[in-house]
Amino acid sequence: MIDYCSRIFHDMAATTRFSLQPGCRRALGVIVLLVGLMFSPMTINAQLKKGTTTPKYNVVPDSYNFLIHTPADYAPNDHKSPLVIFLHGRSLCGRNLNMVKKYGVIDAIERGKIVPAIVLAPQNPGGAWNARKINDLINWTAKHYAVDTTRIYVLGMSLGGYGTMDFVAAYPHRVAAAMALCGGCYAKNMDGLGEAPLWIMHGTADRAVPISESKRVVNYLKQKGKTNLLRYDWISGGSHGLLARLFYLQQTYDWLFCHDLRQKPREVDRNFNITQQDLKDVYSELKWFKDMFEYD
Repeated sequence: MIDYCSRIFHDMAATTRFSLQPGCRRALGVIVLLVGLMFSPMTINAQLKKGTTTPKYNVVPDSYNFLIHTPADYAPNDHKSPLVIFLHGRSLCGRNLNMVKKYGVIDAIERGKIVPAIVLAPQNPGGAWNARKINDLINWTAKHYAVDTTRIYVLGMSLGGYGTMDFVAAYPHRVAAAMALCGGCYAKNMDGLGEAPLWIMHGTADRAVPISESKRVVNYLKQKGKTNLLRYDWISGGSHGLLARLFYLQQTYDWLFCHDLRQKPREVDRNFNITQQDLKDVYSELKWFKDMFEYD
């Protein structure tokens, strides 16, 4: 029961935008434990909802079809929500939106991950991601949903990692923070990548997209003196597929959500760390989240 309640508290804390001191965490942990003793897991599970995922076809001219997810507590007349854009890799390209659920943010939510944001998951029919088309989707979403435009986040893997960096390069002041996994950058001018909080990750044993693609971006930003908002990690022995686990990891969303465009000057958070052990353990955590929703 203690572990059960501590996990509930961890996820509750992850949805807030402030860090609690250790003493406060312990105090709140006791409160959560007492509440947990009053309600069984079945009762709590029955009250949890995953939100709604809706497919959208041909609603934005000359752009992508997409899935859009609204969290269970989404209330358009109450408050604005952050927006997370997930860009998939080449294997999910096509015209079947169900493919976008094979891995990534929508799949993590369906497996029980709580992401307190509107999630936009476009499908690329083929070829490189187009930054202008992604921006058009954001404009449409902000017009039709209650989006907090100071908290727009982009993350993608492989081809989606390229798409993430291409988008940040083109629209750095639209993005609160971005995470590019095992990708690179096609943009001719990469200066914009140094103007938004960006975390680049790549496995050293990646055979699908060589790590040199990410290192080329990092070296460019170093030469330009644009590394104040840059983080990068090379995962020792990490394969291409290993990085997909980051979409299911709580620290990924913790890091993204601690940034917003109202920060003056803009800063990149360097306190959240993601280790190989975190990546190793994430699927066992997912099983716990899935069990949380088995009574829905």
